[in-house]
Amino acid sequence: MTELLGHEKHEPVANPGGSTRNGLSRKTLKGEFGELAIEIPRDRHGSFELKLIPKHQTRWSGFDDKILSLYARGMTVREI
Repeated sequence: MTELLGHEKHEPVANPGGSTRNGLSRKTLKGEFGELAIEIPRDRHGSFELKLIPKHQTRWSGFDDKILSLYARGMTVREI
């Protein structure tokens, strides 16, 4: 979110478009592991989108495969 908006949380708006943080959206993902409730940050213009879970997606199959592929690409456990 910081990269998209160009400023940290609680800092003055520094981007020319004027988009700011606008709270969180709650989403429940369903998969092989059961249900998982997550909170997704949002911005005023609605341009922020998660890379792993696109907008309007509620089913999440292959969770373990995605985590393993991130680890195989060199991400640390903390980054994941």
